[in-house]
Amino acid sequence: MKFTVAIDGPAAAGKGTISKAIAEEFGFQHLDTGLLYRAVGRRALDGVPADIAAATLRLRDIARTDLRTPEVAEAASKAAANPAVRSALVSFQVDFARREGGAVLDGRDIGTVICPNAEVKLFVTASAEARAHRRWLELKEAGLDISEAEVLENVRTRDQRDAERDAAPMVAAEDAVLLDTSTMDVKTATEAAFEVVRVGLAKRQ
Repeated sequence: MKFTVAIDGPAAAGKGTISKAIAEEFGFQHLDTGLLYRAVGRRALDGVPADIAAATLRLRDIARTDLRTPEVAEAASKAAANPAVRSALVSFQVDFARREGGAVLDGRDIGTVICPNAEVKLFVTASAEARAHRRWLELKEAGLDISEAEVLENVRTRDQRDAERDAAPMVAAEDAVLLDTSTMDVKTATEAAFEVVRVGLAKRQ
């Protein structure tokens, strides 16, 4: 069975957590497409031109353990605005999405560009303040010294760049189900997402 769940949304809205939970609940394969761009951003910081980094991306680049820093997130956002980078990474994502057994992809243009015909589309969002607080807690736990105000500024800057870029701007697909997690805990958010997927699966039967 080929069944695609496309999940989009801004940084720290919870789409990664929800995507992993859906994959585990329904036995689908999961791809965090943001890691592709983070890996390109990391290589760009290492001195490799972003378009070359994307065209030559390897599995070990995605598996690096230093892809979750604010510096890499900023580099990834800039790389994602490069049409050549996006083009180089599209084929990988499209192939992954239509694999047998079902697939969940999360990113910023999955439902609009990568998988416009996905059986289920979710747009997971939350207020900038809620997302910044979550991300700040993650960074603090990781031992990074950064203020919550700085994280909020970074979140708003990235939101603006992602929404205004010429190449596949971050917008909710017209047929996506909106899930605002601002006041939701993880269990509530994942259960709401599960129900959307169950409805999509029922329609396939």
